[in-house]
Amino acid sequence: MKKHLLSCDWGTSSFRLRLVNVTDHEVVGEVTTPSGIGAVYNAWKEACETEPVSRNAYYRTVISTQITALQAQTGIDPTGVPIVLSGMASSSIGMEELPYARLPFALEGSHLVVHQDEEWPAFPHAITLISGVRGDHDVMRGEETQLIGLAAAMDFSARDAVFVFPGTHSKHMYVRDGVLIDFKTFMTGEVFNLMANQSILKDSIDHYRQPDFNAEAADAFREGIRESGSGNILNALFTVRTNQLFDLLNKRQNGMYLSGLLIGYELRSLLKETNAHLVLCGGNNLYHLYKAAIETLGMAGRATIIPSEIVDRAATTGHIRIFENQHLTLNKTDL
Repeated sequence: MKKHLLSCDWGTSSFRLRLVNVTDHEVVGEVTTPSGIGAVYNAWKEACETEPVSRNAYYRTVISTQITALQAQTGIDPTGVPIVLSGMASSSIGMEELPYARLPFALEGSHLVVHQDEEWPAFPHAITLISGVRGDHDVMRGEETQLIGLAAAMDFSARDAVFVFPGTHSKHMYVRDGVLIDFKTFMTGEVFNLMANQSILKDSIDHYRQPDFNAEAADAFREGIRESGSGNILNALFTVRTNQLFDLLNKRQNGMYLSGLLIGYELRSLLKETNAHLVLCGGNNLYHLYKAAIETLGMAGRATIIPSEIVDRAATTGHIRIFENQHLTLNKTDL
């Protein structure tokens, strides 16, 4: 039978586990849950009030539950299959805190900080835990694994590039000659959530849903993109309020306008990077928004837009690449 690997991308607010064929990179099965590191860490602290348990053991129990669900889905016994974890699993609230790797960072993964744990009787899976990367004033955990996966799947060695990873905390990663030399974090998604849920603007907008991205919504989004170049962001944000007060936009349009403002301010910083090729690495939920923003700002001619399905598999591809680089024996059951 073909050999397999368990690929786990564990973020602050989400958990995704895949069983993947390492020969052809086929995803055999997948489970996703909202059991992110933040919620699991709080649950562990609460559990310890009743009966002390090590954080490592508690987190393995959480993973085991999802491995069982994956087994039920695929019909494959995963006993002995190793697991690779990236994201917040190596953070201060993760399974075990690991130090960050430092820049410059080679995209084949040789500079990664990796911790390996053997199987336990109650957890028959060798663990490869991946840390993140830091610069002088910035950090990331998880995106570096996606970048390694994209570099393995596509050849970007011939040019300097800025990789744009949209998200709650968007990352702009500066790559030269196959090496990550710098990156910047933009709190675009988090600022949107704060404005939309906890500010005076919350009653002026409706939340965006992907099926609602029709022509009317797209026009409002592009208007926000264009307005992002007209002045100070702190002043521009208040126009969301006046759009609603003066009946200039309905609430759904206004939500798209706010999104356009924030994404526009984020991406306008790249207009100054005149010699850099842009590589948009957006998943399904943000792909078309950032694509529309790049087109509206006139940057499409120097941009490569990676299909969202490739980006969606990038972390798993990175896990396989990292695992193979560690020269580990696959699993004992010849799965």
